[in-house]
Amino acid sequence: MADEPLSAADAEKEFWKHLKDSNTGMLGIDTPGYHAQPMTAHREEETGTIWFFTRDDTDLAKDAGVGGGQSAMFHYGSKDQNTWACIHGELSVHGKDREIVDRYWNPVLAAWYPGGKDDPNLTILRFDADDGRVWVSKGGLVKFAFEIARANLTGTIPDAGGVADVNLQ
Repeated sequence: MADEPLSAADAEKEFWKHLKDSNTGMLGIDTPGYHAQPMTAHREEETGTIWFFTRDDTDLAKDAGVGGGQSAMFHYGSKDQNTWACIHGELSVHGKDREIVDRYWNPVLAAWYPGGKDDPNLTILRFDADDGRVWVSKGGLVKFAFEIARANLTGTIPDAGGVADVNLQ
């Protein structure tokens, strides 16, 4: 395993840093049989809030609105595959919020909403992250290949990095 333990603070820092750089993950209601779906996350590190844009006629938007919010999970893997996370939180429908729309609007979002920022079906989901687990591995593919080769030659376990539980509240 890792030579140095991964602290919760370092794991959280790595999660937020990587989420800023590549912000797509899988989001779903935390209930048996519910399938997560790819969603683009817009982070608000200082509050632990993650915003998701969606259409108000999607299953996810409808389900998130039941009872004022639902327990949910956001699964994330960084583009460089060095940081992975499973984050738990509360998912609710925030609705239309022009300040958030203006802050995060970009050409990729625009493609999903023919009516632009005023599209009648545009809604925002609010994910209030509370806790999770983050895995961090440094060194990339070369280090990974070395660790696999070393483990196979020596009969040991490869150093795959560290893991830490985080509190994002």
